[in-house]
Amino acid sequence: MRIIIGSLTALLMASSVAAQAPLGATDITAAEVQAFLKTAPRDRNSDRPIRVVDSGGYRTAVFGIFRPKNAPITSTAHHTKATEVYYMLDGTGVLVTGGTQRPAATPRPSTLGNWTDLGSTGIEGGVARRVSKGDVVIIPGGVPHGWRSVEGDITYLIIRADPDNQIPLK
Repeated sequence: MRIIIGSLTALLMASSVAAQAPLGATDITAAEVQAFLKTAPRDRNSDRPIRVVDSGGYRTAVFGIFRPKNAPITSTAHHTKATEVYYMLDGTGVLVTGGTQRPAATPRPSTLGNWTDLGSTGIEGGVARRVSKGDVVIIPGGVPHGWRSVEGDITYLIIRADPDNQIPLK
C-alpha cells in the first residue's frame, strides 16, 4: 500500500510540474515586422495583428500600426482590461492619454476582439506628450487615448496584454 501511495504521489507531482511548465517562446524578427508593415494600407489608419499567442491564461498580441499624416483625429477607450504598450518605430506625434473623450456620433465594433469601441473625435484634457522613434508609452485598459497630431506618417507596434482573452489567436 505504501508503495502504491508513494507511486501515485510521485505521478501527481510529475503531472503537476508538467502542467506548470513554461510555454515556448514566440519570435517575431525585425524582418517579419518590416515585411508586415509594408503590407499596411497607406490611405488609412491600420491596426492589425502580427501575432497573438496564448501566454498561459491570457493572450499577448503584437500589432503593427501605420498611421498616415492625414488620418482623422480620433481617440479610443477599449472597454476591456487589455493594457497597451506603444513602441514607436518611425515618425513623431502628440499622443494624449486620460481625460474625457468627445463622443463620436455612432459607436463602432472593435476590430480587435468582441467589444465595442465607442470611438470619438478626440480627447478633452488628459496628458499630452510628444513621442518619436524609440519611445514607449504604457496605456492601461479603459484609459482614453489618441493622437492629437502627427508631424508625418507614423509607424509603431502595440503590444497588448489581454487578460480577458478577447483578441483572437493568430
